[in-house]
Amino acid sequence: MRIGSGFDVHAFGPGNFVTLGNVKIPHKHGFVAHSDGDVLIHAICDALLGACALGDIGQHFPPSEPQWKDCDSVFFLKRCQQLIQQQGYEIGNIDCTIIAETPKIKPHASAIQARLAEILDTTNNQISIKATTTEKLGFTGRGEGVAAEVVCLLLKK
Repeated sequence: MRIGSGFDVHAFGPGNFVTLGNVKIPHKHGFVAHSDGDVLIHAICDALLGACALGDIGQHFPPSEPQWKDCDSVFFLKRCQQLIQQQGYEIGNIDCTIIAETPKIKPHASAIQARLAEILDTTNNQISIKATTTEKLGFTGRGEGVAAEVVCLLLKK
């Protein structure tokens, strides 16, 4: 077994939705990011890569490279999954915590869970989606952005 953790954050900017787990959620802002800004998928990528000691998402998809501009984060996630599979591992489970005052995650949690399970070809019970606030403290508490923290367990095939 291998355990990995991931963390990502993006600030709010212009827009009328945010993307979390490849699910578009209506919101009064969008994310400021080089790619699509999906903080949840980015944190999952870092957890998967970290579990196999393969670096982080920035090493594999540098934001300094124009080819990743506005890229759909599903591409990153599928590539990270391929990399762990090449190392002889498969996903045991992924436990996600989204940290945000807004948007409210609970109404979208099951859709996010189902979408991630579909992308990763796993079952819903291998993906956990939780949300919390920071009780109005810090940048997320002030409504300036969203953070995501992820832990994954990989199993040897």
